[in-house]
Amino acid sequence: MTKIGFLSFGHWADVPGSRTPTASDMLHQAIDLAVGAEEVGVDGAFFRVHHFAQQQASPFPLLSAIASRTSTLELGTGVIDMRYENPLYMAENAAMTDLIAGNERLQLGISRGSPETVIRGFRNFGYTPAEGQDDAAMAREHTAEFLRAIEGEGFARNAQNPAQLDPIQPQSPGLRRRIWWGAGSEATARWTAQQGMNLMSSTLLFEEKGIPFDQLQAQQIEIFRDEWKAAGHDWTPRVSVSRSIIPVIDRESNYYFGLRAQAEGQDQVGYLDNSIARFGRSYIGSPEKIAEEIAQDAAVQEADTVLITVPNQLGVDFNLRSLESIVKDIKPAMGN
Repeated sequence: MTKIGFLSFGHWADVPGSRTPTASDMLHQAIDLAVGAEEVGVDGAFFRVHHFAQQQASPFPLLSAIASRTSTLELGTGVIDMRYENPLYMAENAAMTDLIAGNERLQLGISRGSPETVIRGFRNFGYTPAEGQDDAAMAREHTAEFLRAIEGEGFARNAQNPAQLDPIQPQSPGLRRRIWWGAGSEATARWTAQQGMNLMSSTLLFEEKGIPFDQLQAQQIEIFRDEWKAAGHDWTPRVSVSRSIIPVIDRESNYYFGLRAQAEGQDQVGYLDNSIARFGRSYIGSPEKIAEEIAQDAAVQEADTVLITVPNQLGVDFNLRSLESIVKDIKPAMGN
């Protein structure tokens, strides 16, 4: 059975209608939503990571807090921007969070990152691409070092025995197989497979073939799996896709999304980072209608994990009612 998780962008703003006016409200509600989601049968809680924005940033304190109040829920990110990361410090944080969670629950999505509200913000964190290197290459370099660190490779010379290289501590065995790369193209999907990471297919794709987003994404998944076999890895990877799914089930959901149900049933194509990008459609309407449409979504049927984006500023109760409906009425249509 396909797993489902929620994906929160973690917005907060003191504006009319927002139920997360402060960062504190957003964080505490994220914990409460995760606890409630586990109770209604959701499989995972995933969080976007953005810097210099009124959204969730450093994820490990939040994931650790959720881990301490849940027992089966997978905990993840979608995605950590590796341009900003100190790979060894991140490896320590990831291992500690994984050990707190236990039961192989941590599922870390990482990537080059997404468009930002600032200009090259990673430079303010102290990271500058080397001469001849762009920021994407720097992100992959940070990733390689992070992966070696969680695999237990030694980096620092031991004070008593300088010939010995010591790894970061603690180590969390098995974490290496629970790292996902957020891929927005077929080429990146191939690279992800070659590196032995799970595929977190992006909410947009930098390819335009004149076919619907779900079919384009299904092709990306097939390319990833073919490349995985060619690479000869000895374990089976996971693949996730993200979808905006809003069942209209009561007066409140109809008030906020009823009209959008008629207007947002198509993909969107536009320019992002000077490239053509195709964005997937939203699924809004009655649970029965959404289930019929999801059953025809080629990528959802191919993936083993579906991440449901949630409007976190509408609060915990709204999102739990929505997630409970998705688990009961829509998840059975998501494949095996």
